[in-house]
This record gives sequence, C-alpha cells and structure tokens, in this order.
Amino acid sequence: MPGEDDHGPSVKDDEQYEALREQGASKEKAARIANSDRSRTGERGGSSPAYEDWTKDDLEQRARELDVEGRSDMTKDELIEALRDR
Repeated sequence: MPGEDDHGPSVKDDEQYEALREQGASKEKAARIANSDRSRTGERGGSSPAYEDWTKDDLEQRARELDVEGRSDMTKDELIEALRDR
C-alpha cells in the first residue's frame, strides 16, 4: 500500500504488522506474529502441549533456558509450577 513502511513481501498480514509496530513491537517480533499461522494459535498466543505432557527432561531444559534456580532438585510438579510462575 502506498505510504506504508516497506517491510518487505514476506509479511503476510500487513495490518497486524503495522498495528504491532505502532504498539512498540520490534520489526522482527511484529513480522513473526503477523506471519504466524492463526489456524494453529488461540487468542492469547500459540498452541503448545501442556507442561503436564512434557517429559521431566524437557521441563528441566526449559527451566535451564529460563535460569530457574534449584531446577535440578525439583520434581516434575515443582518444575511445572516454577515455569508457570515465570
């Protein structure tokens, strides 16, 4: 559209991209969200298996990524609670 920022042809939803940019989202974040497959996402974000469906190893890896202290001594239920508190 004339007058809009040139963010390239790879952005699928120009209107959403522009709205996100106006709200202060980075170009990368706005493009990622505007290009997301909305048929797989809910209103509040992407779909992902519930933490209860994750293995303890996967939960520990995610806790490591988020730098959760004491993760190596936590049970699966404690890891889930710590990740949800993040």
